[in-house]
Amino acid sequence: MSIVEKALKKLQSASDSKPPPVGLAVPRMASDAAPGTAPVALNEPRRRPRVSSATRTVAIDVDKLRREGMLPPEHQQRELSHQYRTLKRPLIRNAFDEQLAGDPTAPGSHSVMVSSALPGEGKTFTSINLALSLALERDHSVLLVDGDIPKPHVSTALGLRNDAGLLDLLTDPALPVESVVLPTDVRGLSVLPVGRNGGESATELLASARMREVISQLEQFDPQGIVLVDSPPILLTSEARVLASLFGQVVMVVRAGVSPQQAVTEAISIIGEGPRLGLVLNEAAHVGSADGYYGYYYDGGTSSVDKT
Repeated sequence: MSIVEKALKKLQSASDSKPPPVGLAVPRMASDAAPGTAPVALNEPRRRPRVSSATRTVAIDVDKLRREGMLPPEHQQRELSHQYRTLKRPLIRNAFDEQLAGDPTAPGSHSVMVSSALPGEGKTFTSINLALSLALERDHSVLLVDGDIPKPHVSTALGLRNDAGLLDLLTDPALPVESVVLPTDVRGLSVLPVGRNGGESATELLASARMREVISQLEQFDPQGIVLVDSPPILLTSEARVLASLFGQVVMVVRAGVSPQQAVTEAISIIGEGPRLGLVLNEAAHVGSADGYYGYYYDGGTSSVDKT
């Protein structure tokens, strides 16, 4: 039985004893914020201010993201919230539990790469929703990085295509990280756009020694934060193997019933034995669901999972 088939079987079994949905996938914004200040998520404790010299705060337009298919429909939101809580818990534990993380100060230990074998699997949808769920944590923050240089969907969805970001950091070592990391009006969530520079060799920059330095700097931006990077599809670029080695964890999105099994297996082989690997099934409808809503199953572990 293939790894995809095993995950689907577990997802279907779990649906029979599905716990009741709780909470919302997207934090509600406070409407009574003081003039000139960004709104904050309700019921969220105040965090220490992030050290950013950015001149503006990014407004997360929930309605716009939903219209563009980057957030679930409202009637599916509560269920997806529960599933993303299940998804993020092992990511946080692996990053900050000293017994699991090994050396929690090692470069890449607090970074998570979100990818897929091929385009169109739902990795950007997963990145954005996972980032919003992580932002609800009381003890941790999240920095969402658009690392998909060929197709920067995160930057496009958030209206940040003209902002400096990752490419600028890669090409200019003198550029301060805090000048391009943008705070948002969702407390605990910051964004690093794809950036504006890089030229014809932009994709190759992902596999450069400078990329390792940038990841380390981003992790230092908030020692209690998780750096979540939406990366190019693994089989689309030759830099994928080097890029995956920079992260402590990799989340690979697989579109149920669409992703070719051979492509998934090949992508797992490319990721190699370094990072912990989790598998997320996208659009896996629960048994007995009349809506056929998006389903997510996270099969967390290491990259030595069964590849048969």
